[in-house]
Amino acid sequence: MAHLFGTDGVRGKAGEFPLDVATIRRLGAALVRALRHDGAHALAIRFLAGRDTRESGAWIERELAFGIQSQGGSFTSTRVVPTPAIAYLTPRLGYSAGVVISASHNPFEDNGIKVFSGAGEKFTETLERHVESIIADPSWSVPSDAATPVEEVDLRAEYLDHLQDILPKTHRAQGMRLAIDCANGATATVAPRLFREMGFDVSCIGVAPDGRNINLGCGSTAPDALARLVVEGQHAMGVAFDGDGDRAIFVDESGGIVDGDAVMLMCAKQMKAEGRLKGNAIVATVMSNIGLELALRDAEIGMIRCAVGDKYVMEEMLRRDLSLGGEQSGHIIFSEYLFTGDGLATALNVLRTMSASKRTLGDLAAELTTYPQVLMNLRVRQKVDLKTVPEIAAALTWVESRLVGNGRLLVRYSGTEPLLRVMLEGQDPAVIRQWGQEIIDVVKRHLA
Repeated sequence: MAHLFGTDGVRGKAGEFPLDVATIRRLGAALVRALRHDGAHALAIRFLAGRDTRESGAWIERELAFGIQSQGGSFTSTRVVPTPAIAYLTPRLGYSAGVVISASHNPFEDNGIKVFSGAGEKFTETLERHVESIIADPSWSVPSDAATPVEEVDLRAEYLDHLQDILPKTHRAQGMRLAIDCANGATATVAPRLFREMGFDVSCIGVAPDGRNINLGCGSTAPDALARLVVEGQHAMGVAFDGDGDRAIFVDESGGIVDGDAVMLMCAKQMKAEGRLKGNAIVATVMSNIGLELALRDAEIGMIRCAVGDKYVMEEMLRRDLSLGGEQSGHIIFSEYLFTGDGLATALNVLRTMSASKRTLGDLAAELTTYPQVLMNLRVRQKVDLKTVPEIAAALTWVESRLVGNGRLLVRYSGTEPLLRVMLEGQDPAVIRQWGQEIIDVVKRHLA
């Protein structure tokens, strides 16, 4: 069968495969069966769930709970909370697994199901493939009875208490003006309360979800309105969350956008100064700008690259026992607090860095020199290993030799379309665009 799980759980249009009632129920049932087979949960198998503000979230939650309960599992919902709240609460309250119903930064028509282990970490690909094999097994079925309301509990206070510990009182600038954009998503239920309780003067947008306006012209993928608010209101900083709260993009005091690369650089340097940067290295994905790699090198901090997806960042951090990793998109993992991205934790770490260094966000972000980037796509007939075509391999080697130490070439196939993606970074945009076109041309002659 085709894989149900992508890089961030099961995703699709709500109501359509794989988020139709029958598949959702079967997924819930298969999760229980997989955990029972695992042996670590031989007795009670308990799930803790949360969701974002999409109108489809409540019914998907009921159907998933039905599937779980049909196999003897229990299901408790925390209603609307950020994804990292479930990752944090699941192990601390002794649940077997956590599930989040969200499609992150996608429009409201989409939804998804993310699964966390009892340790609060995203399911590994091995576990996901095991669940998929159980779903594909025709020897069992799920009852067709009507789904009933699920048990609900409010656990936001426990999550907020954990977040408060990230920013000690000595680092809280009482009355500092902050602007936040909750994307009409899950952080609307906790972010305004958190920052106000910590003594900040907070202005909020994106805090009126109606089931359909999540991420609509707001949040981490559309920070322009937040940037205007920051400048017009003379705020010290702005932070925009995505729909489920596991990522954050920042706005400095002048309205400049500060992405995940800049956040990782400033936090890595501060953590190193405080003796908190385990392994003296961070994990970033192949999409992080080479400017981050070079700035870290100047600071004598290592950088390990991995595939795109915060679960791959997490796996590499676990393997190497590192304390910081993330993505340019704003998914940042601080392992001393949690092994998944958390936009609120990221914001608090940025505030801690600003306080400890006594510098503005704009000043800190200016230490990252972002190299020009060129992206090109080419539709191909087949996805051939490029190294097996001598002419293409030679062109790639020639370009790479020109970029050594001052640029980067990344050539990969799309995971969902018959496309070859070519990305170059370098000092001169005209030159790297020319080199990118040369690669495209030689591939065209042989594969397009």
